[in-house]
Amino acid sequence: MAAFGLLLLPSIASAQNFEIKSVAEKKINQLPAGPLFWRIENFPTVEGAQAAAGPTGLAAEVAGKAWLFTLGPKGESSPGGSEVTEIGPVPPITAPEYVLRINNASGPPGVKTPIHTHPGSETFYVITGQLSQRSPHGVSQVDAGKSMPGHGPGMPMEVSSSGTTDLNALVMFVVDATKPFSSAATMP
Repeated sequence: MAAFGLLLLPSIASAQNFEIKSVAEKKINQLPAGPLFWRIENFPTVEGAQAAAGPTGLAAEVAGKAWLFTLGPKGESSPGGSEVTEIGPVPPITAPEYVLRINNASGPPGVKTPIHTHPGSETFYVITGQLSQRSPHGVSQVDAGKSMPGHGPGMPMEVSSSGTTDLNALVMFVVDATKPFSSAATMP
C-alpha cells in the first residue's frame, strides 16, 4: 500500500503504479531558528548516517545508498558525510509539534498522485527520471540529480513521473504533527 500519507485505497495505488514508501520519520517539538534548508548527504553506511544524525536528521537506505537528511541552517555539514545538495529555504511552518518524514517515490512515466495538500512543506530530490509538481502556481519539473523546494502548508498539488524513464525521488517533509499528514484537495 502507498505510504505517502495520502488517502489512497490499495487498489488505486496499485493501478497507478506510483509507489510511495516512508523510509524515515521522527517527531520533534521545535524547529531550529532562522531560515531552514534540507541538507542531503551520502555516507558509506546507514549506520554511519544514523550516528551523525542530530535532533533534526533522518538516516535511510534508498537506491543502494546510505543517506542523511538534516533540516537546519544553510551551509552546515555532518562529519563523515559527502554533500549531495542543500535545498531551501523551506517554507516556514509553525506548529505545536512537527513530523519530519522522508518518502521514496517511484514509478513509470505518466503515473501521478491524486491532488492533495499537506499541513507543512515537501521538498524534492530526484535520483532518476523526472518529477513534475502541478499546483495553482503552474507546473514545476525537476530532472535527475536536481532538487526543488516545495510550497507552504495547504498548497494543493499533484506530483507525477513526467520523464521518459522511471522516476525515483526522495521527498522531504516538515509538517504539523497535530493535523492529518495529507488531505484530498481540488485544484483551484
